[in-house]
Amino acid sequence: MLLQLVFVLVAIIIGARLGGIGLGVLGGIGLAILTFVFGLEPTSPPIDVMLMIVAVIAAASCMQAAGGLDLMVKMAEKLLRKNPKRITLLSPFITYLFTFVAGTGHVAYSVLPVISEVAAETKIRPERPLGISVIASQQAITASPISAATVALLSMLSGYGISLLNILMVSIPCTLAGVFAGALYSLKVGKELEDDPEFKRRIASGEFSVNRYEAVDVKNKRSASFSIIIFMAATAGIILFGSIESLRPAFMTEGVETRLNMSYIIEILMLSAAALILIITKTDGLKATQGSVFTAGMQAVVAIFGIAWMGDTFIAGNMTELKSSIEGIVTQMPWLFGLALFLMSILLFSQAATVRALVPLGLTLGISPYMLIALFPAVNGYFFIPNYPTVIAAINFDRTGTTRIGKYILNHSFMIPGLIATATSVLLGLLLILLIW
Repeated sequence: MLLQLVFVLVAIIIGARLGGIGLGVLGGIGLAILTFVFGLEPTSPPIDVMLMIVAVIAAASCMQAAGGLDLMVKMAEKLLRKNPKRITLLSPFITYLFTFVAGTGHVAYSVLPVISEVAAETKIRPERPLGISVIASQQAITASPISAATVALLSMLSGYGISLLNILMVSIPCTLAGVFAGALYSLKVGKELEDDPEFKRRIASGEFSVNRYEAVDVKNKRSASFSIIIFMAATAGIILFGSIESLRPAFMTEGVETRLNMSYIIEILMLSAAALILIITKTDGLKATQGSVFTAGMQAVVAIFGIAWMGDTFIAGNMTELKSSIEGIVTQMPWLFGLALFLMSILLFSQAATVRALVPLGLTLGISPYMLIALFPAVNGYFFIPNYPTVIAAINFDRTGTTRIGKYILNHSFMIPGLIATATSVLLGLLLILLIW
């Protein structure tokens, strides 16, 4: 088992270094070794989760192509420019909202340059709002009803009587509290901008210009507004059907009444939303496939395909040994499973892949589904190593040089806000499940 685990971890580490679809395809090599070398029987690939993510990404991509995301960015810019002194507190909730609505943290790319420039214009150290804003976009993944991670968690817990509302009523307030705690810390991070040595150096060398940054104007605001409304309506429908089971269509199967599965509802509503956006706004469907949302989303699908399939096969093939070695510890201290989620997310660079890889093990070990909901935000650990795309983007967007990777790599601008936000979210989640259930 240990030798198999070594091959699994090597596949994950190499895949993460390759970037893009590298994580997913390296999972394929790991799966091949487990199957053909060690003789493990492959489990079923996570088709339902993948199809749900594809449907959500299709709708979000169409909204982006219709100008919906650009319109949201323009509205965010107006809000920040009206309240520049409060940018460190406002900006993380803006990126949180963007991610919550779109279901992917990659939408933060659009608003990060606005945050950086407004902060610099106001003589506020851009590291302060940028650091926590990136963390907020990650935390919102575990609160969004249509994110790949939430969809994956729901698909595995629905058989235990857990509804989408059960997950959201814990994840939303906990992650919001975590973001707020991280924002409060960020208010006093580092020296004031005008006292920062790197900023002074860039001013002296002429590297920093005072050109004002403006978000892209939306050419057709009517179409952009319609795309947002349609997408939000589909999201609201998912929350409604996921929260009230009696609203779902019922079918008779061999004399037994069954309700329509939530995976089908998500796929139907999101594909319908994508179609309506294209038809009503007269947007070219090809344009939807060329945006950042579609690219990032498809990478997530491939990652889940390879890594989750490999992880499932490893866990299923070694379940007896895994249970005998860690069941006692996890039963006595189930919160330790949150540490496993955090560490695995650092390796996988994906909340959804982490959920898909480890939550089945947690359920097999007898961890309560409610405990797993409380520990859900622990999968937001991929800020730990500063090479995730949104982290790199924030560093590059900060023309003052205050947002940076430190001399020792791990002492970067996102570490402390990330640890504070994640720890606060998990601890509050543990408290909430004790009060609610």
